[in-house]
Amino acid sequence: MSRLHLQDVHLAQGGRSVLEGLTGSFQDGAITALIGANGAGKSTLIQSIMGLLPPMAGRIECHVPRERRAWLPQQLALDLSFPMSVEELVMTGTWPSHGALKGYCAAHYRKAREIMARLGISQLAHRPLGELSGGQRQRVLLGRTLMQEAELLLLDEPFANVDSDTVEVLTQVLRDMAAAGTTLIIVLHDLEQLARLADCVLLLAQGKGEWFTPQTLLEHYGRTPLTGTALSSLDLRGAAS
Repeated sequence: MSRLHLQDVHLAQGGRSVLEGLTGSFQDGAITALIGANGAGKSTLIQSIMGLLPPMAGRIECHVPRERRAWLPQQLALDLSFPMSVEELVMTGTWPSHGALKGYCAAHYRKAREIMARLGISQLAHRPLGELSGGQRQRVLLGRTLMQEAELLLLDEPFANVDSDTVEVLTQVLRDMAAAGTTLIIVLHDLEQLARLADCVLLLAQGKGEWFTPQTLLEHYGRTPLTGTALSSLDLRGAAS
């Protein structure tokens, strides 16, 4: 089943066409790798799925409530100067459904402690965000998403600039989320990670999109990283054959 469908979607940014004729479905309980060169339209598509950018034409049908949609951006989007602790950031995951001004109950704090333990960051609960390593920050951001109980999760390069232990933790948690029925869309550039994590692949290039299985993509390109130049020059018709 799928609660997220694209039907002949046409997206534009700043008056410039970015993607045309994008059609397909993201399966529930599956991880879709979103790949493409810089400027191929990955961020534009994510914004549209989150309801922040309406399509110029076509339809995006998302049957996941807005409060259950989550976007985990790149770590560079996190303001490390903001005076907030790890626990406080994790707790903000309740805001979409509970509200930001109501305060937290004992059940919220219990759940946050369970999530931090699951992610191996319990000892960091009261540490300021600015004192965290890249891997620790990524675990905290995912903790906020788990607190939100997201049914649709979009992640932008979650494994960039993190340590190998964090990669292992995040990979297991994301696979667990998929097994529980969450729809996950992850921007990836590393084909080793794609082979390990993804159930399907959406490749954006030349203003178009093409769907693959990981096996088909890897058979065509091997396991070497796809550079931006290679991605931007792909002939999708040849790649899909």
